Amino acid sequence: MPGCMMAADSRHAGLQIALIGANGMLAGMIRERAPHDCNFHLFDLPGFDLNDRSQVVDVLSSLAPDVIINCAAFTNVDGAETEHDLAMAVNGTAVGFLVEAAQDVDATLVHVSTDYVFDGQATIPYVESDLPNPQSAYGRTKLAGEQAIINSDLEKYFIVRTSWLYGPGGNNFVETILRLAAEREELRIISDQVGSPTYTADLADAVFCLLAASASPQPPVSSPYGLYHFANEGSCSWYEFACAIVEEAQKCALSLKVQKIHPIATEDYPLPAKRPANSVFDKHKYKAATGVDIPGWRDSLNAYFLRREARP
Repeated sequence: MPGCMMAADSRHAGLQIALIGANGMLAGMIRERAPHDCNFHLFDLPGFDLNDRSQVVDVLSSLAPDVIINCAAFTNVDGAETEHDLAMAVNGTAVGFLVEAAQDVDATLVHVSTDYVFDGQATIPYVESDLPNPQSAYGRTKLAGEQAIINSDLEKYFIVRTSWLYGPGGNNFVETILRLAAEREELRIISDQVGSPTYTADLADAVFCLLAASASPQPPVSSPYGLYHFANEGSCSWYEFACAIVEEAQKCALSLKVQKIHPIATEDYPLPAKRPANSVFDKHKYKAATGVDIPGWRDSLNAYFLRREARP
């Protein structure tokens, strides 16, 4: 855990957290990385329907949590092109219901967003003040969720944009590459899209570091609430990421069939949704607010493989 975590324990004593999308990959890691005295209340389908405004507002207002962490999302990027209404309902409209509940009980809302709100045409890392310009239905729905928070009267919120997320307990690029590398002798991976892989453990830590900053009697910045970019340090292409995954797998002596990984252009692997060519984030705002350094993506990838080796 980062330095902010230990110092945060006393300020998080008995913290009541409503975790939305509790069965997902990130939510599982948030529970694992939380300070020991946090109390979680778990909400997910089928018992909790984020699209049911009455249920969302009534249940959360009755619970009156200190923090609402929203990990729920329609994350099928290509599927959102044809299931736009459902994606907008989950990623956009339902976030407004969480805003309403947070306002009712004076809770802090933490909402996870994405690099897909940008068009990917920038030549330098994106800062929080850069204008969004999503090029996909998924990106547009996630931006709608952000706007539901920003355009409300809610003051106590964190919107955390992240990218290329992977971790235990979910479908992600790392596990996909490992599966394909075990099945095929050659892989073809896109090399002209650049971003920053993000390990769920580091993102979970970042959430609690931001909450710690908001609870501190002397926060590093005057008002820590707002919009933040967070990903592991450094950047790579999907091709470079795939090569690193195979290298780590070889160090762990995993059984692989792959002999060659070929770099290809985006146009050689057409998909329904347009991906940003560059989604690298500037993270200075997060580091200023928390005083915490961010691990490099290669170090975190290694940590993920060490965890995979250690599991039963």
